[in-house]
Amino acid sequence: MKGFTMNKTLRLALLISTAFGASTAYAQQAEGPWMVRIRAVDIRPVDESSDPLRIIGTDTVQVEDKWIPEVDISYFFTKNIAAELILTYPQKHDVQVAGVGKLGSFKHLPPTLTVQYHFAPDATLRPYVGAGINYTRISDVKLAVGPTQVKLEKDSVGAALQIGFDYKIGANSYLNFDIKKVYIESDVTLVGVGKISKAKLDPILVGIGWGFKF
Repeated sequence: MKGFTMNKTLRLALLISTAFGASTAYAQQAEGPWMVRIRAVDIRPVDESSDPLRIIGTDTVQVEDKWIPEVDISYFFTKNIAAELILTYPQKHDVQVAGVGKLGSFKHLPPTLTVQYHFAPDATLRPYVGAGINYTRISDVKLAVGPTQVKLEKDSVGAALQIGFDYKIGANSYLNFDIKKVYIESDVTLVGVGKISKAKLDPILVGIGWGFKF
């Protein structure tokens, strides 16, 4: 009886182990070409300059850093090559002028499309690099230099560079760390005067999040 119980226990353990291994293998095989990531992203404007602000004695503007939510959808054409569409909702930023104070605020919506190369696509740690294009929609501009209202161009198209990695933590599940450099430039106009220059922001976006591949 004791031997029978032992054999039954071993067979049950073997059955569970086999079933678990099969389900894990199935889950891994079920990974398809799509991947969705949810990230928390810190927007850090770097090149904050604008020629027209020299009329008040400075050419330096300060756009606040800001954390935003981000959803990213990737499609893998091969194990190594993927395209990623980066989405969020319009973000409001306050603008400060060095030595003067608050200039006002504006909103921007910056969807970005990149093409990525993924190194070691079957490893636990999977680094990648990417490059692509950023389209920024600028809206709700409330800026003024003294009594003069400042307007920004509504659209900006620029390059985007990217580096990051996915770290596999389970079947179909990944931790993600990502850094992007986005180039944003907008024409600046003074009401009643017209276009007078350009403003550059060129932020760095640092993100951390979770991804699911299916």
